[in-house]
Amino acid sequence: MTRTHHFIHFKKIKLLYGRVPKVANTSIKHALCSLLTEKPTQGMKTTSDKFWRDFTNNETELLSPLQARKLRKTHFSFTFVRNPFDRLVAAYNNKVIEIENPPSPMQKMGIQHGISFEEFIDIIASNKSEDFDVHIMPQSEILCAGNKLVPKFVGRMEEINLHWGYLRKRMNTYDIKVRKTLPHKNSRRTEKKSLREYFYSNKIINKVVSAYGDDLRIFYPEVSIDDLIENKPLNSIRPQQIHRYLKQAKFNEIEKS
Repeated sequence: MTRTHHFIHFKKIKLLYGRVPKVANTSIKHALCSLLTEKPTQGMKTTSDKFWRDFTNNETELLSPLQARKLRKTHFSFTFVRNPFDRLVAAYNNKVIEIENPPSPMQKMGIQHGISFEEFIDIIASNKSEDFDVHIMPQSEILCAGNKLVPKFVGRMEEINLHWGYLRKRMNTYDIKVRKTLPHKNSRRTEKKSLREYFYSNKIINKVVSAYGDDLRIFYPEVSIDDLIENKPLNSIRPQQIHRYLKQAKFNEIEKS
């Protein structure tokens, strides 16, 4: 994935998708392929950055958050986010344990195949977020330009079926038609068990909170750290509430300063 160009821009239908790795990204991109009016060039997977940049007959391009933000008034934009603790475990299991060679940006950070989860978190804590591999990059950095959130619609992976339904209704108002249900692509750890076996000490938890504090404040401010670690079912919210949370987070920062 391109490190700075996180948004897929559909030029003909004025749509922006903020893609966040380990948040049903493969399934969403597969669903969005139906929006292409011309048959894509063969031989390139839809999961590839190169596909969306070079193989859609110039119907799409990849944009940075700042570039996408400039189109916000004229385009509909959406994304999905995930419990940061759960996302970290998913990235660790997939990129550090399951495959022999972690992505090169992870290796540059010092992450090697088979290291313990605590070592994984220690390395994250010792690196600057701008050097993070995109699979562990804070979601706030992927989806915000400065302190401004780019997507108009922010769904949660924990309620993805419900929120996909909300998204379809919103997209219908822009005359954008997508499939009713998401395909299950690259699904691995589907059980919703506690994450306490990974986050078993305050030392580990505090390092995660320090690195991903903006994700917690912007996207999950009404959920306690304990509930996120226990992977408890969340109270149902409508996606537009995320924007109210972001405004409140900014207000709290002003109050503290």
